[in-house]
Amino acid sequence: MTTYVLRHGPTDYSRRYLVNGDPAKHIHLNEDGRRALTRGWNSLPLHSVRTWVASEFPRAQQTAKLLMGVPGPELVIDPRLNELDYGDFEGDPFLEYAAWLDGHGASERPSGSAESQSEGIRRMLTGVLAALDHPGPRVLVAHGLLVSVLLWHRTRAQGQAIPLFFPEAPYVEPVAISDEELPELIGTLINDLELGGKHRAADTGDGRIFRIGNGSAVATVDSASPSHSQDQKDLPHA
Repeated sequence: MTTYVLRHGPTDYSRRYLVNGDPAKHIHLNEDGRRALTRGWNSLPLHSVRTWVASEFPRAQQTAKLLMGVPGPELVIDPRLNELDYGDFEGDPFLEYAAWLDGHGASERPSGSAESQSEGIRRMLTGVLAALDHPGPRVLVAHGLLVSVLLWHRTRAQGQAIPLFFPEAPYVEPVAISDEELPELIGTLINDLELGGKHRAADTGDGRIFRIGNGSAVATVDSASPSHSQDQKDLPHA
């Protein structure tokens, strides 16, 4: 069987590069977000999916329900798939959080947050692994950071340490993971996180470097999909 992990459709928040890690905020898909669902309709085996799982966030649940159609199976809500808790950065531009992250690292919690970036990614990965408890095929509708980590792992160079910033994830384009591959993939990434990023790669490759004013680089972004070129200047965000 297969687990398909995808990012929700676009929202007004994500198009403005604002972060949202609070599921109590009612942020829904915009018109572009609803149109983006055609990617899922064309790339998912919709008629054979037995389990649909989404985070607690309205945009993830809306994406799942629109993809599954009516009537559809009961939607499983798993808070482990939630977006990162951004704490006091909630609602701010991603670059403000990225500048803080660049200076403090992935293991430190921002003010007002219940988790660090590393802790949040680990939580998300346990949610993906838990999908094996449900009948397959399965579709998990989550958020950009989780999908970015999975895509990065698929193309990582041998011996490459887990980075601080990841390529942006495309909207509603599933990452397919077989039941045989999934436990080893998740185990490898969790082990990387437990190493604490002590040997993070210093080479930014061919990615575009983003800065605030004339300050230090806060994010290096590659295109994670042919549909997301570097000229679009997209940033990782919720």
